Parts: sequence; C-alpha cells; structure tokens
Amino acid sequence: MKHDSDILIVGGGLNGGTLALALAQTGFSITLIEGRAPTVGSGEFDGRSYALALASQRLLKVIGIWEVLDARAQPILDIKVSDGRAGEGPSPFFLHFDHAEIEEGPMGFMVEDRHFRPVLQAMIEASPAITLRSGSSVVAQDTIPGGVRVRLADGTDLTGQLLMGADGRASGVAERAGIARRGWSYHQTALVCAIGHERSHDGVAHQFFMPSGPLAILPLHGNRASIVWTEETQEADRISNLGAEEYLEVLRPRFGDFLGDIHLDGARYHYPLALSLAERFVAPRVALLGDAAHVVHPIAGQGLNAGLRDVASLVEVIVLAARRGEDIGTIDVLQRYEQWRRFDVVGLAAATDTFNRLFSTDNPILRLGRDLGLGVVNALPGLRRGFIREAAGLTGEVPRLLQGRMI
Repeated sequence: MKHDSDILIVGGGLNGGTLALALAQTGFSITLIEGRAPTVGSGEFDGRSYALALASQRLLKVIGIWEVLDARAQPILDIKVSDGRAGEGPSPFFLHFDHAEIEEGPMGFMVEDRHFRPVLQAMIEASPAITLRSGSSVVAQDTIPGGVRVRLADGTDLTGQLLMGADGRASGVAERAGIARRGWSYHQTALVCAIGHERSHDGVAHQFFMPSGPLAILPLHGNRASIVWTEETQEADRISNLGAEEYLEVLRPRFGDFLGDIHLDGARYHYPLALSLAERFVAPRVALLGDAAHVVHPIAGQGLNAGLRDVASLVEVIVLAARRGEDIGTIDVLQRYEQWRRFDVVGLAAATDTFNRLFSTDNPILRLGRDLGLGVVNALPGLRRGFIREAAGLTGEVPRLLQGRMI
C-alpha cells in the first residue's frame, strides 16, 4: 500500500522536530503535524532556555543543528549542589562536579529558546523529505492494513507506516491509542525566569535545595542565568502575581549575593509539577516520546534530555529494522524501543521523585542525613565521576546518535 509518508509525527516541538530531522536524514519521508500555526519570534530574549546534556549536544551536532547553535550556547563547566534555608546560606556539606574530571568536555550546555527553535524550524522547512502541516490538529486515528491513518480537523486523511506521538503530556495520540497514564501531582509549582547579575558565573550551575523545593541557577551567555525555582503551589501562585520588584525581593534571600545584585531579564513563567508516565510507550503502529510518554520532576533538568534520548533510541530501532526489511510499524519492532527506554525512564522518575521528597522537607534528621550524603559523595572521586557521567548522559546503553555517530 502506498502511503502519504513513511512516518507521521504529531507534535512539532523540540522533540518532534528533532525526530523528524533525524529520520529524514536516514532516508524516511515524514509528515510533521503541528496544531499551532507557525509564529515568527522577535528574536529578543524572553527568558526561556534549556539545559542540554553533552550527549544531547552530540545528537544535535550529528543532524546539523549544533553548528548554528554552538556560538550561542553557554557551556556548563561545573555543577554545585548544596542544601539550606532561604536567607541562611548553604550547608557546609556540598557536592561539586567539575567537568575536568571527565575526558569528553563540558557536562552540558545552556541554549536559549529564541536560538534553538528558529534553527530547528528553518531546517525542517528546508528538508525535502519533511512535509510540514502547521495549524492542523488530529481528530481521529486508526490502524489500516499495513499502516495507520489520521484525520485532520479540516477532513484531510493522511496515511503512513507508523504514527509517532510527540504531542505533550495531554497526548491525543496516546488517548486515541487507548494508552492510559499513571502519576500524581507534587503540589508544587516551578517558577521560571532569567536574571541578569553583576558578577561572572564562570559557567557554574547551582542546585540549592530548600524545604519548599529546589532552586536551580543555570548559566547563560553573559552575566545572565536561567532560574527554575520550586515552591508549594499556594505560595508559588502568590509569588507569580507579584510585581517585578516584589518578585525579586522574594527571590533574593533564596538566591544569595554571590553573583552581586540581580534583576529580571525577560518574561516570567510558572507551571505545575507532576509525575506522569504512560502505561505503555507503544501500541500497534504507534510510538510515544517526550512528554507524551513521560513527565518527571525538573529537579535534575532531564526533561528535554530524556525526550532527546527517546528520539535517538527510536531512530536507531526504526532505521535498523528497515535495513533488515522489517515492517517498522509492527508491535515487535516498536517494543524494542519501549524495552530500551522503559527501564531508564522509570529509573529517572523514581530518582527525581525520591530526591524531591528527600530534600523538600525541613526534618532535622533527614537534613543531617542528606547533608552527610552530599559530603560523602563529594569526597569519593570515583563515585563523583560516575555522577558527572550520568549528568552528561554518557552512562547506560547509549544510542549511536547520542555518541555522536550517524546510524
């Protein structure tokens, strides 16, 4: 049966767009369906940015995006993890990850959305193997002999061998495939913004654990940093409604003065935090990735990296199956992807959930235990180096794209 494209991808965000490019470069024809109409940004910094692990940077380099982003990315050279209370400073026990302890280079990079998204969009539009359907929402999907069919809101039917859902935590692809989700709310909200500061950050990222939730300070180009600040939802709602200067007055005692005076740079955002895992990542002719498959606490900054690991794993499974002459949409093929990713994702979800529960409390016994734990890890070079490689995405069964190799 002849299809409109080999593969249909629903969701044109960072995960879906990267997946489309990677598959197109391995010889597949792609239809990328994005419900939102294309927008042209102003190019001004709006506060949004992403922490990319070294392995994720390698994937972007292989598919040609990184050569454009490289000059605009801020390397993460060190990570400092500490515990304490707002206004009191950090505990004397801390954890310091130095990129010089591994041979591969920086542990990761910070990239601003205003740079990443337009480059990705331009490469998608320039690819002859990708058909982009912007402003089109999927209203129905079903399997057909040898493939899958989706219907758009305008009545258009599209067919392919395989349907991939990169359409977020409220994935319509998953719902229509009968895939349920499990999880819970953390009753916490992430406050996200960027700040300018007087002193140089020297490429150091900070993770400061407080009883209400963690504060991540992530270095950007120049004297700027991205802030991901977790508070209990009721308090976060109150803070979100404050004016800019009042907002900073709440942030300052949590942030400290180690970078000098601070000011807001760009817009402020907030979003509720929850754990949400799809019960299955695949169904006949359907595969899920990114937030459509898993949403975890941002405590380790692994959300986008986990999605890009899905991309790399899925591309490798599909390409190798096609080379063997297999039907890429069969459940036997797709379960190889699920088996590859499921253990890693469940482990990440459990780790972030445990860390959040362990550190988001003011229990003195737990505080002593976790502070001593940070100190012990910091004192053991072998264990510390293992954590650094984990943060860089270099552990486990690493897909070829994340190793910097084309499949």
